[in-house]
Amino acid sequence: MSKIDEISVDMIESDLRYLKLLSQKFPTISDACTEIINLEAILNLPKGTEHFLTDIHGEYEAFDHVLKNASGVIKRKVNDIFGNTLRESEKKDLCTLIYYPEQKLELALAKEDDVNDWYRITLHQLIQICRNVSSKYTRSKVRKALPADFAYIIEELLHESQVRPNKHDYFNGIINTIVSIGRANEFIIAICNVIQRLTIDRLHIIGDIYDRGPGAHIIMDTIMKYHAVDIQWGNHDILWMGAAAGNESCIANVIRICTRYANLETLEEGYGINLLPLATFAMEVYQDDPCKSFKPKTGPDDVYKEKDLKLMAQMHKAISIIQFKLESEIIKRRPDFALNHRQLLDKINFENGTIMVDGKEYKLNDTHFPTVDPKNPYRLTDEEKELVTKLKFSFLNSEKLQKHVRCLFSKGSLYLKYNSNLLYHACISLDKNGNFKKIKLIDKEYSGREYIDRAERLAREAYFNKGNHANKQYALDYLWYLWCGADSPLFGKSKMATFERYFINEKETHKEIKNPYYDFWDKEEICDMILKDFGLSPETSHIINGHVPVKTLKGESPIKANGKLLVIDGGFSKAYQPETGIAGYTLIYNSYGLQLVQHEPFESTQQAIEEGKDILSTTFILERTADRMRVRDTDIGKELIAQIADLQNLLMSYRKGIIKELK
Repeated sequence: MSKIDEISVDMIESDLRYLKLLSQKFPTISDACTEIINLEAILNLPKGTEHFLTDIHGEYEAFDHVLKNASGVIKRKVNDIFGNTLRESEKKDLCTLIYYPEQKLELALAKEDDVNDWYRITLHQLIQICRNVSSKYTRSKVRKALPADFAYIIEELLHESQVRPNKHDYFNGIINTIVSIGRANEFIIAICNVIQRLTIDRLHIIGDIYDRGPGAHIIMDTIMKYHAVDIQWGNHDILWMGAAAGNESCIANVIRICTRYANLETLEEGYGINLLPLATFAMEVYQDDPCKSFKPKTGPDDVYKEKDLKLMAQMHKAISIIQFKLESEIIKRRPDFALNHRQLLDKINFENGTIMVDGKEYKLNDTHFPTVDPKNPYRLTDEEKELVTKLKFSFLNSEKLQKHVRCLFSKGSLYLKYNSNLLYHACISLDKNGNFKKIKLIDKEYSGREYIDRAERLAREAYFNKGNHANKQYALDYLWYLWCGADSPLFGKSKMATFERYFINEKETHKEIKNPYYDFWDKEEICDMILKDFGLSPETSHIINGHVPVKTLKGESPIKANGKLLVIDGGFSKAYQPETGIAGYTLIYNSYGLQLVQHEPFESTQQAIEEGKDILSTTFILERTADRMRVRDTDIGKELIAQIADLQNLLMSYRKGIIKELK
C-alpha cells in the first residue's frame, strides 16, 4: 500500500479549506505529482554549507575577504580539482581571480602575450570549479543564483559534459564565441561571483558587527545584499540599534566608542552624523585639558596629526561625561535595573580629588570636571542639553543608519535555532548553582528562554512603537540595559567599568565579573539543560557563542563541554588580536560535519589582489558524520516533508473526488 492510500478521508476533510487553497497552485493531479517528485529529489541532495562568523567589529576588509574565499574553501577546491596539473603560482592566481575578478583581470591581462588563449584556458578552469560547487544544488537553485545576462550560457556550460564527443565542439564553440565577441571579461566576472555565491549557502553572524574597526557600515551594506544571512545581535549591535531608536545614553556610548578607537569615519562618512557641534563644544570646554586618559587607541598603520588626536581626545572626554549623566537618568528611573552602583560622579570628593568605589577610596588620575556641579553632578549644563538634542536629531534622521538598523531587526534576533544548533551572542543568565536565574522585567519574573523571548519583544517595541507612553519609554531604556546590564543576555558581566578605566589607575576597579554561565559553560549537563529549554536535542545539537575572545596564546580552547558548546570569537577585531594570537574563526557546517577554521591576520585587500596574499587558515575537524547529511536532515527538509504530506493529501482529494481538478 502506498503512502497516499493510507491517507484517510477524515484527514483530508479536516484540512479541506487549506487544500482548496493549495489546489490553486497545483490545479491538477499531474501538477501535484510533479511537485512531490521534485521535493522528494531535493530531500536527497547534500545539505548546504553554513558559515558562522562573530565579533567582526567593523573589520570590513577581513570580513569581505573571508566571504570571498569562503574561509579557505575555494582554495581547497582549486587544489582538489587541479592538484598537480597547475603550478602553485597558477592556482594562487586563479583563486585571487575568483575573489577579486574585476581588479585581478586588469593585472592578469597586462602580463599576457596571447590574451585570447588566456581567456579560453581561464574560462575552462572557472567552469570546472563552478560545476563542482554547483553540483550539490538543484538546477532551479543554481539558476536563481546566475546573473540574468549570462544565465542561459552558464547553465548550458555547467550541465553539458565535454566527455561526450557530440558535445565537445558545442562546449568549445560557446567559449570561443564569448571570447571573439569581446564578452570574456564580463563573463569571467559573472562566473567568479557565482562561485562565491554557491560556496556559502547560508551565513550566520553571531553578533557584534559594530564598533572598533572602521567599516561597520560597509559590512552592513554587504549583509543587506547577501543571498542568505541571519544575525544574532551582539551588545555592540544593540547599542547602535538603541541609538537609532533615539536612546540618548546609547547615542553617547556610540560616539564615545568611536572617539576611543579613532573611528569617526563610520559616524561622519558612513552615516552622515554631524559631529561638528561636539567638536566645537569640546574645544571650548577642554581647550587647556590634555585629556591624557582619553587619547584615542590607534593602530600601527594609522597616521593622524597631533592636533587631530588632541581634538578626538577632547571630544572623547566631553561625550563620556555627558554619557555618565545621561545613564544616571535611566538608573534613577529604573531601580529594577539594579544599577545604582554605576552612579559614580556623586562619589567624587572634588576637594581631595578622590572617589569611593565599593567602599574603598581611590585617587583620581584626572580631576578636571568643568561641566560637573559637585552639588548636582548629574545635571546636564544648558550647552550639554543643546548638544544632546542636536546629536539625537542627527541619529534619528540618518537615512542610512535607519535602513541598516531595520535590516538588523528584520534579519536578526537575540537567538536562533537552525539545523539543530542554538546560536546566541553572549550567555543565558545562570545563578551561582548553575540554574536559570530568575530575572524581573516590569512586573513579572522570567528565566532561560522565556526571559530571552521577552527581552527581544521589548527591543522590537523600543524601535517600532512610535508612541510616547510609559511602555515605549521602558522598552527604550531597556535597550541601553541590554548593552551593559548584569543580566543582559548580550553582556553578562557585573558591570561595565567605563568610568574606572578612565579615571582610576588601580586595575582592581576595572574588573568585570562574568555571569556564572562562564563558570559552567564547560559542563555538558549545563549545555544539555540550555538546549532542552530551547527545545533542542542535547544528543545532536550544539551551542554556538561569540562575545568572549578565545585567548589561544594562553592555551584556551574554543571547544567547550566536550564539543557541545563552541566559542568562535577568535579576534576578528585588530584590538583583540594581541590577546587571542589569531585573527578570527569561521565555523563551517557542511554535509560532512563541523569544521573550525582558524585565521591568521589579513594584511590588506590591495596585497591580496596584487600579490595573491590570501588569509592563512588552519582547519580543524570537530565532527564528521558517518553518512553524509542530506537536505531531509535540515530544518528546510522538515518544511519540505510537511509540504509533501500536504501535497499527498491534495492528490488523494483529487483521486477521491473531494476536490475537482481546475484544468
